[in-house]
Amino acid sequence: MNVFSNEWKVWWRLLRPHTLTASFVPVCIGTALALPHPNFRFSFFLMMLLASMLIQCATNMFNEYYDYQRGLDTKDSVGIGGAIVRDGIAPHTVYRIAIACLSVAFLLGLYISSQTSWWIIGIGLLCMMVAYLYSGGPYPISATPFGEIAAGLCLGVVVILIAYYIQTGVINLLSVLISIPTAILIGAILMANNIRDLEEDTLHGRRTLAILLGRSKAITFLAGMFVLALIWIAVLSFSGATSFWPLLAFIGLHKAITAIKKFRNAASRQAEIEAMIATAQMNTIFGLALSLGLLFQYCFS
Repeated sequence: MNVFSNEWKVWWRLLRPHTLTASFVPVCIGTALALPHPNFRFSFFLMMLLASMLIQCATNMFNEYYDYQRGLDTKDSVGIGGAIVRDGIAPHTVYRIAIACLSVAFLLGLYISSQTSWWIIGIGLLCMMVAYLYSGGPYPISATPFGEIAAGLCLGVVVILIAYYIQTGVINLLSVLISIPTAILIGAILMANNIRDLEEDTLHGRRTLAILLGRSKAITFLAGMFVLALIWIAVLSFSGATSFWPLLAFIGLHKAITAIKKFRNAASRQAEIEAMIATAQMNTIFGLALSLGLLFQYCFS
């Protein structure tokens, strides 16, 4: 029993569960926004949710595989899944499972497209390509200053708009505006990760945004991302674009404050990991509270 339990823990760490918020939160937001539509289909929500999470899992596995191949991960590396360097799982096994995840996501997208629009599968394939190129290829996106933008656009804007479109058949201005703060916070998860890894990434010649800004400015930039996301929701509410219910997203503010404080006062790698986790938790709380606010807006309007 202990062996079985340990094996599952290895695979669970490989998925990097604290990052999965970037895949399920946008689907929840896009779906909540689409709830008033008369042809809403819960099955589309479930398929979209699974496909999005599978793409995120594949991205994490590609990251594990290629970081190992490039010598970025060692047994002493902090904050990684460690399935290859610590737990002895064969690299090709990790790679093949990542491909399997993308394959299942593709089949789900194919079905959704057949029921809605064939544009969906094309956009989905672009997102899968970004998932691979984030860590794979000769010039991985994760080693450039564009990682936060790529993640925010694909997992934030695109996923929310697809989740909304497959239920309603349209893209409106509000769905685009609602997607922006989520994209910012997904980018913040990557920024927090890159702040944590700043020294190691510098040694390996990577040029992330955190490296270009320097640690102190990168933390300030991260704080600015939190502030901008919250202000964006406030403007939507007070301008009348939404009701005041989406302001529930502000309950995630304490996690943002925790993340910045821990980064500013970090005396150890563990403190930086806690700051990164707090950033992911901010995205989770913000996104789920925003989804709940959109649901209340629909129920009590």
